[in-house]
Amino acid sequence: MNTAGNVENHKIAFFSTQPYDKVFFNKYNTDFKFNLDFYETQLNPQTVVLIENASIVCVFVNDIVNEQVIKQLADKNIKIIALRCAGFNNVDLEAAKKYGIKVCRVPAYSPQAVAEHAMAMILTLNRKTHKAYNRVREQNFSLNGLLGFDLFGKTVGIIGTGNIGKAFAKIALGFGCKVLAYDIVQNEEMRHDGVSFVGLEEIFKSSDIISLHCPLNDQTKHVINKTSISFMKDNVMIINTSRGGLIETSSVIEGLKEGKIAYLGIDVYEQEEKLFFRDLSADIIQDDNIQRLMSFPNVLVTAHQAFFTNEALTQIALVTFNNIKSLLIENDIENKAALLV
Repeated sequence: MNTAGNVENHKIAFFSTQPYDKVFFNKYNTDFKFNLDFYETQLNPQTVVLIENASIVCVFVNDIVNEQVIKQLADKNIKIIALRCAGFNNVDLEAAKKYGIKVCRVPAYSPQAVAEHAMAMILTLNRKTHKAYNRVREQNFSLNGLLGFDLFGKTVGIIGTGNIGKAFAKIALGFGCKVLAYDIVQNEEMRHDGVSFVGLEEIFKSSDIISLHCPLNDQTKHVINKTSISFMKDNVMIINTSRGGLIETSSVIEGLKEGKIAYLGIDVYEQEEKLFFRDLSADIIQDDNIQRLMSFPNVLVTAHQAFFTNEALTQIALVTFNNIKSLLIENDIENKAALLV
Protein backbone atom coordinates (compact mmCIF):
# COMPACT_ATOMS: atom_id res chain seq x y z
CA MET A 1 0.00 0.00 0.00
CA ASN A 2 1.21 3.49 -0.79
CA THR A 3 2.03 5.68 2.19
CA ALA A 4 1.10 9.27 2.45
CA GLY A 5 4.02 11.49 1.66
CA ASN A 6 3.47 15.15 2.50
CA VAL A 7 -0.35 15.33 2.51
CA GLU A 8 -1.08 15.58 6.22
CA ASN A 9 -2.14 19.23 6.20
CA HIS A 10 -4.78 18.77 3.50
CA LYS A 11 -8.41 18.63 4.50
CA ILE A 12 -10.99 16.60 2.56
CA ALA A 13 -14.66 17.56 2.86
CA PHE A 14 -16.88 14.50 2.27
CA PHE A 15 -20.50 15.01 1.21
CA SER A 16 -23.45 12.59 1.16
CA THR A 17 -21.66 10.46 3.73
CA GLN A 18 -23.17 7.43 5.42
CA PRO A 19 -21.91 5.67 8.56
CA TYR A 20 -20.08 3.07 6.46
CA ASP A 21 -18.22 5.84 4.55
CA LYS A 22 -16.81 7.13 7.82
CA VAL A 23 -15.80 3.61 8.93
CA PHE A 24 -13.86 2.76 5.76
CA PHE A 25 -12.29 6.16 5.08
CA ASN A 26 -11.21 6.59 8.70
CA LYS A 27 -9.82 3.05 8.74
CA TYR A 28 -7.59 3.55 5.71
CA ASN A 29 -6.67 7.15 6.49
CA THR A 30 -4.17 5.89 9.09
CA ASP A 31 -1.62 5.52 6.27
CA PHE A 32 -2.42 8.88 4.68
CA LYS A 33 -3.23 11.16 7.62
CA PHE A 34 -5.51 13.53 5.75
CA ASN A 35 -7.78 15.78 7.79
CA LEU A 36 -11.32 14.50 7.15
CA ASP A 37 -14.61 16.40 7.48
CA PHE A 38 -17.80 14.38 6.96
CA TYR A 39 -21.16 15.91 6.01
CA GLU A 40 -24.29 13.82 5.70
CA THR A 41 -25.92 16.42 3.46
CA GLN A 42 -25.71 16.45 -0.33
CA LEU A 43 -23.32 18.87 -2.01
CA ASN A 44 -25.36 21.55 -3.75
CA PRO A 45 -25.31 25.36 -4.13
CA GLN A 46 -26.69 25.80 -0.62
CA THR A 47 -24.30 23.45 1.20
CA VAL A 48 -20.99 24.64 -0.25
CA VAL A 49 -20.87 27.11 2.66
CA LEU A 50 -20.22 24.18 5.03
CA ILE A 51 -16.70 23.76 3.67
CA GLU A 52 -14.05 25.27 5.92
CA ASN A 53 -10.33 25.35 5.08
CA ALA A 54 -10.53 22.30 2.81
CA SER A 55 -8.59 21.88 -0.42
CA ILE A 56 -10.43 18.75 -1.61
CA VAL A 57 -14.08 17.73 -1.77
CA CYS A 58 -15.13 14.08 -2.04
CA VAL A 59 -18.52 13.47 -3.63
CA PHE A 60 -20.83 10.61 -4.56
CA VAL A 61 -23.31 9.81 -7.33
CA ASN A 62 -26.14 12.14 -6.31
CA ASP A 63 -24.15 15.20 -5.30
CA ILE A 64 -24.73 18.26 -7.49
CA VAL A 65 -21.46 19.43 -9.04
CA ASN A 66 -22.64 21.84 -11.73
CA GLU A 67 -20.96 25.09 -12.82
CA GLN A 68 -22.63 27.08 -10.06
CA VAL A 69 -21.26 24.73 -7.41
CA ILE A 70 -17.83 24.51 -9.05
CA LYS A 71 -17.49 28.30 -9.13
CA GLN A 72 -18.29 28.37 -5.40
CA LEU A 73 -15.72 25.62 -4.80
CA ALA A 74 -13.11 27.60 -6.70
CA ASP A 75 -13.90 30.64 -4.57
CA LYS A 76 -13.16 28.46 -1.52
CA ASN A 77 -9.80 27.42 -3.04
CA ILE A 78 -10.84 23.81 -3.66
CA LYS A 79 -8.19 22.22 -5.90
CA ILE A 80 -9.56 18.67 -6.33
CA ILE A 81 -13.02 17.12 -6.73
CA ALA A 82 -12.63 13.42 -5.91
CA LEU A 83 -15.52 11.15 -6.86
CA ARG A 84 -15.71 7.98 -4.77
CA CYS A 85 -17.56 6.24 -7.59
CA ALA A 86 -17.09 5.40 -11.27
CA GLY A 87 -19.88 7.50 -12.80
CA PHE A 88 -19.34 11.22 -13.32
CA ASN A 89 -22.42 12.42 -15.20
CA ASN A 90 -23.26 14.70 -12.24
CA VAL A 91 -20.05 16.73 -12.68
CA ASP A 92 -19.63 19.60 -15.16
CA LEU A 93 -16.14 18.74 -16.38
CA GLU A 94 -15.88 21.79 -18.64
CA ALA A 95 -16.60 24.06 -15.69
CA ALA A 96 -13.99 22.25 -13.60
CA LYS A 97 -11.43 22.81 -16.34
CA LYS A 98 -12.47 26.46 -16.61
CA TYR A 99 -11.88 27.05 -12.91
CA GLY A 100 -8.70 24.96 -12.72
CA ILE A 101 -10.04 22.19 -10.48
CA LYS A 102 -8.80 18.63 -10.97
CA VAL A 103 -11.45 15.89 -11.06
CA CYS A 104 -10.72 12.24 -10.33
CA ARG A 105 -12.83 9.12 -9.82
CA VAL A 106 -12.67 5.43 -8.94
CA PRO A 107 -13.04 3.82 -12.39
CA ALA A 108 -13.05 0.25 -11.02
CA TYR A 109 -13.43 -0.90 -7.44
CA SER A 110 -15.19 -4.27 -7.49
CA PRO A 111 -16.85 -5.01 -10.83
CA GLN A 112 -17.81 -8.38 -9.37
CA ALA A 113 -19.90 -6.71 -6.66
CA VAL A 114 -22.21 -5.03 -9.17
CA ALA A 115 -22.24 -7.98 -11.57
CA GLU A 116 -23.13 -10.41 -8.78
CA HIS A 117 -25.93 -8.12 -7.59
CA ALA A 118 -27.35 -8.03 -11.13
CA MET A 119 -27.44 -11.83 -11.17
CA ALA A 120 -28.95 -11.88 -7.66
CA MET A 121 -31.77 -9.67 -8.93
CA ILE A 122 -32.34 -12.00 -11.89
CA LEU A 123 -32.52 -15.06 -9.65
CA THR A 124 -34.76 -13.32 -7.11
CA LEU A 125 -37.24 -12.12 -9.74
CA ASN A 126 -37.22 -15.45 -11.54
CA ARG A 127 -37.48 -17.85 -8.60
CA LYS A 128 -39.40 -15.35 -6.41
CA THR A 129 -37.25 -16.06 -3.37
CA HIS A 130 -38.28 -12.76 -1.76
CA LYS A 131 -41.92 -13.85 -1.89
CA ALA A 132 -41.12 -17.38 -0.75
CA TYR A 133 -39.22 -16.02 2.27
CA ASN A 134 -42.18 -13.94 3.44
CA ARG A 135 -44.68 -16.71 2.66
CA VAL A 136 -42.89 -19.37 4.70
CA ARG A 137 -42.51 -17.00 7.65
CA GLU A 138 -46.32 -16.85 7.67
CA GLN A 139 -46.42 -20.67 7.66
CA ASN A 140 -47.66 -20.77 4.08
CA PHE A 141 -45.79 -23.56 2.31
CA SER A 142 -47.74 -23.44 -0.95
CA LEU A 143 -45.79 -23.24 -4.21
CA ASN A 144 -48.62 -21.61 -6.15
CA GLY A 145 -47.45 -18.37 -7.75
CA LEU A 146 -43.75 -19.14 -7.37
CA LEU A 147 -43.16 -20.73 -10.78
CA GLY A 148 -39.86 -19.73 -12.40
CA PHE A 149 -37.83 -20.76 -15.45
CA ASP A 150 -34.43 -22.30 -16.14
CA LEU A 151 -31.72 -19.75 -16.86
CA PHE A 152 -29.81 -22.44 -18.72
CA GLY A 153 -30.16 -21.87 -22.45
CA LYS A 154 -31.77 -18.46 -22.17
CA THR A 155 -30.42 -15.47 -24.13
CA VAL A 156 -28.97 -12.69 -22.03
CA GLY A 157 -28.28 -9.33 -23.68
CA ILE A 158 -25.68 -7.03 -22.13
CA ILE A 159 -25.56 -3.35 -22.99
CA GLY A 160 -22.11 -2.04 -22.06
CA THR A 161 -19.06 -4.29 -21.76
CA GLY A 162 -16.75 -2.40 -19.43
CA ASN A 163 -15.38 -4.05 -16.32
CA ILE A 164 -18.84 -4.71 -14.84
CA GLY A 165 -20.42 -5.89 -18.09
CA LYS A 166 -17.47 -8.19 -18.66
CA ALA A 167 -17.78 -9.66 -15.14
CA PHE A 168 -21.53 -10.13 -15.60
CA ALA A 169 -20.99 -11.91 -18.92
CA LYS A 170 -18.76 -14.48 -17.21
CA ILE A 171 -21.46 -15.16 -14.62
CA ALA A 172 -24.16 -15.52 -17.28
CA LEU A 173 -21.97 -17.87 -19.32
CA GLY A 174 -21.43 -19.92 -16.16
CA PHE A 175 -25.18 -20.44 -15.93
CA GLY A 176 -25.20 -21.81 -19.46
CA CYS A 177 -26.82 -18.76 -21.02
CA LYS A 178 -26.31 -17.58 -24.56
CA VAL A 179 -24.76 -14.13 -24.14
CA LEU A 180 -25.15 -11.26 -26.60
CA ALA A 181 -23.43 -7.93 -26.05
CA TYR A 182 -23.48 -4.44 -27.46
CA ASP A 183 -20.79 -1.80 -27.07
CA ILE A 184 -19.06 0.78 -29.24
CA VAL A 185 -15.80 -1.16 -28.84
CA GLN A 186 -15.99 -4.95 -29.01
CA ASN A 187 -14.04 -6.89 -26.38
CA GLU A 188 -11.98 -9.66 -27.97
CA GLU A 189 -11.50 -11.52 -24.67
CA MET A 190 -15.27 -11.71 -24.23
CA ARG A 191 -15.69 -12.87 -27.82
CA HIS A 192 -13.13 -15.61 -27.13
CA ASP A 193 -15.15 -16.66 -24.08
CA GLY A 194 -18.24 -17.15 -26.22
CA VAL A 195 -19.99 -13.76 -26.17
CA SER A 196 -21.53 -12.64 -29.46
CA PHE A 197 -21.33 -8.91 -30.20
CA VAL A 198 -24.40 -7.68 -32.07
CA GLY A 199 -26.22 -4.43 -32.81
CA LEU A 200 -28.38 -2.75 -30.21
CA GLU A 201 -31.61 -3.60 -32.00
CA GLU A 202 -30.61 -7.28 -32.03
CA ILE A 203 -30.10 -7.13 -28.26
CA PHE A 204 -33.67 -5.88 -27.88
CA LYS A 205 -35.18 -8.41 -30.31
CA SER A 206 -33.37 -11.57 -29.22
CA SER A 207 -32.81 -11.30 -25.45
CA ASP A 208 -34.90 -13.00 -22.79
CA ILE A 209 -33.03 -10.92 -20.20
CA ILE A 210 -31.47 -7.49 -20.80
CA SER A 211 -28.91 -6.18 -18.30
CA LEU A 212 -27.65 -2.59 -18.45
CA HIS A 213 -23.98 -1.91 -17.67
CA CYS A 214 -23.21 1.27 -19.61
CA PRO A 215 -22.47 4.83 -18.44
CA LEU A 216 -25.09 7.55 -18.67
CA ASN A 217 -24.44 10.09 -21.41
CA ASP A 218 -26.27 11.77 -24.28
CA GLN A 219 -26.12 8.58 -26.36
CA THR A 220 -27.37 6.22 -23.65
CA LYS A 221 -29.98 8.36 -21.88
CA HIS A 222 -33.33 6.54 -22.02
CA VAL A 223 -31.89 3.69 -24.07
CA ILE A 224 -34.83 1.75 -22.66
CA ASN A 225 -37.83 3.65 -24.03
CA LYS A 226 -41.14 3.07 -25.75
CA THR A 227 -39.51 2.26 -29.09
CA SER A 228 -36.84 -0.09 -27.76
CA ILE A 229 -39.41 -1.89 -25.59
CA SER A 230 -41.58 -2.44 -28.68
CA PHE A 231 -38.71 -4.42 -30.24
CA MET A 232 -38.33 -6.71 -27.22
CA LYS A 233 -39.65 -10.22 -26.74
CA ASP A 234 -42.86 -10.64 -24.82
CA ASN A 235 -42.17 -11.44 -21.13
CA VAL A 236 -38.71 -9.85 -21.24
CA MET A 237 -36.74 -9.24 -18.05
CA ILE A 238 -34.89 -5.92 -17.68
CA ILE A 239 -32.16 -5.35 -15.07
CA ASN A 240 -30.51 -1.99 -14.36
CA THR A 241 -27.60 -1.74 -11.92
CA SER A 242 -25.90 1.10 -13.79
CA ARG A 243 -27.59 4.53 -13.92
CA GLY A 244 -31.26 5.40 -13.46
CA GLY A 245 -31.37 7.68 -16.50
CA LEU A 246 -30.82 4.74 -18.84
CA ILE A 247 -34.49 3.88 -18.38
CA GLU A 248 -37.43 6.07 -19.33
CA THR A 249 -39.58 5.27 -16.32
CA SER A 250 -42.97 6.11 -17.87
CA SER A 251 -42.33 3.76 -20.80
CA VAL A 252 -41.29 0.91 -18.51
CA ILE A 253 -44.44 1.38 -16.42
CA GLU A 254 -46.51 1.10 -19.59
CA GLY A 255 -44.57 -2.01 -20.59
CA LEU A 256 -45.30 -3.57 -17.22
CA LYS A 257 -49.00 -2.68 -17.38
CA GLU A 258 -49.31 -4.17 -20.86
CA GLY A 259 -47.48 -7.36 -19.83
CA LYS A 260 -44.68 -6.82 -22.36
CA ILE A 261 -42.16 -6.58 -19.52
CA ALA A 262 -42.59 -9.56 -17.22
CA TYR A 263 -39.82 -8.70 -14.77
CA LEU A 264 -38.00 -5.50 -13.83
CA GLY A 265 -35.07 -5.23 -11.42
CA ILE A 266 -33.61 -1.79 -10.70
CA ASP A 267 -30.86 -0.84 -8.28
CA VAL A 268 -30.88 2.71 -9.64
CA TYR A 269 -33.66 5.16 -10.41
CA GLU A 270 -33.84 8.34 -12.46
CA GLN A 271 -34.97 10.48 -9.49
CA GLU A 272 -33.06 8.55 -6.83
CA GLU A 273 -31.28 11.58 -5.38
CA LYS A 274 -34.55 12.44 -3.59
CA LEU A 275 -34.96 8.93 -2.19
CA PHE A 276 -31.95 6.65 -1.96
CA PHE A 277 -29.54 6.51 0.98
CA ARG A 278 -32.26 7.88 3.28
CA ASP A 279 -34.73 6.35 5.74
CA LEU A 280 -38.13 7.55 4.53
CA SER A 281 -40.16 4.89 6.34
CA ALA A 282 -42.14 7.51 8.26
CA ASP A 283 -42.66 9.82 5.28
CA ILE A 284 -45.18 10.06 2.46
CA ILE A 285 -43.18 9.65 -0.74
CA GLN A 286 -44.33 12.19 -3.31
CA ASP A 287 -42.76 10.44 -6.30
CA ASP A 288 -45.69 8.74 -8.04
CA ASN A 289 -43.47 6.81 -10.47
CA ILE A 290 -41.46 4.99 -7.80
CA GLN A 291 -44.65 4.31 -5.87
CA ARG A 292 -46.18 2.82 -9.00
CA LEU A 293 -43.11 0.70 -9.69
CA MET A 294 -43.04 -0.66 -6.16
CA SER A 295 -46.72 -1.62 -6.45
CA PHE A 296 -46.02 -4.17 -9.22
CA PRO A 297 -45.51 -7.72 -7.92
CA ASN A 298 -42.96 -8.40 -10.67
CA VAL A 299 -40.70 -5.41 -9.90
CA LEU A 300 -37.72 -5.60 -7.56
CA VAL A 301 -36.18 -2.33 -6.32
CA THR A 302 -32.96 -2.11 -4.33
CA ALA A 303 -31.56 1.26 -3.26
CA HIS A 304 -28.21 1.58 -5.06
CA GLN A 305 -26.95 -1.45 -3.16
CA ALA A 306 -25.04 -3.25 -5.92
CA PHE A 307 -21.64 -1.75 -5.04
CA PHE A 308 -22.08 -2.40 -1.32
CA THR A 309 -19.51 -5.06 -0.39
CA ASN A 310 -16.56 -5.02 1.96
CA GLU A 311 -14.15 -5.45 -0.94
CA ALA A 312 -15.69 -2.62 -2.95
CA LEU A 313 -15.72 -0.13 -0.06
CA THR A 314 -12.10 -0.98 0.73
CA GLN A 315 -11.03 -0.29 -2.85
CA ILE A 316 -13.09 2.91 -3.03
CA ALA A 317 -11.34 4.30 0.04
CA LEU A 318 -7.84 3.28 -1.04
CA VAL A 319 -8.16 4.41 -4.66
CA THR A 320 -9.74 7.72 -3.65
CA PHE A 321 -6.95 8.48 -1.18
CA ASN A 322 -4.23 7.43 -3.63
CA ASN A 323 -5.81 9.55 -6.41
CA ILE A 324 -5.77 12.59 -4.16
CA LYS A 325 -2.24 11.93 -2.97
CA SER A 326 -0.96 11.57 -6.56
CA LEU A 327 -2.60 14.82 -7.62
CA LEU A 328 -1.23 16.71 -4.61
CA ILE A 329 2.33 15.42 -4.98
CA GLU A 330 2.71 14.79 -8.71
CA ASN A 331 -0.25 16.69 -10.23
CA ASP A 332 -1.09 13.52 -12.14
CA ILE A 333 -2.49 9.99 -11.70
CA GLU A 334 -0.84 6.86 -13.04
CA ASN A 335 -4.19 5.27 -13.88
CA LYS A 336 -5.36 7.68 -16.58
CA ALA A 337 -8.94 6.39 -16.43
CA ALA A 338 -9.15 7.85 -12.93
CA LEU A 339 -8.31 11.42 -13.98
CA LEU A 340 -11.16 13.25 -15.70
CA VAL A 341 -9.77 16.82 -15.75
